[in-house]
Amino acid sequence: MKNCFREGSITSDFIATSIAHHQVKTNIGAHQIFLGQVRADQVDEKEVRAIEYSAHEEMANKAFHVIREGTFEKFDLTCMHIYHSIGEVKAGEICLFVFVSSKHRKEVQRAIEFVVEAIKEKVPIFGKELFEDGSYVHKVNT
Repeated sequence: MKNCFREGSITSDFIATSIAHHQVKTNIGAHQIFLGQVRADQVDEKEVRAIEYSAHEEMANKAFHVIREGTFEKFDLTCMHIYHSIGEVKAGEICLFVFVSSKHRKEVQRAIEFVVEAIKEKVPIFGKELFEDGSYVHKVNT
């Protein structure tokens, strides 16, 4: 089972390298990428400066694995990668990177929506919104 967590933000270099590794896979006709980014939301008149993510990593990785396997059963995909941040991620930085590939574009379009919704619903990842004044609030996913 793969560890889907990366410490801190998911960098543009990491994303670019992941994409570049797929150029040799000539049976792929389409890729779809979802990037989740930390927003500088306003909460009680304070601006979020970062989110600190935590998880029971073993349990969360099992949930990622179940989602991944279920997605391969439901859609005709060539490959799929899921990465989620753990630790602090600043506003404007990437915290979720989902990358699916298939022979055809409609398959990846449907699959990416399925995967992202399943992650939000089933993976036990917790976020603490951090404010400039040192206070925080536990984030509720919507």
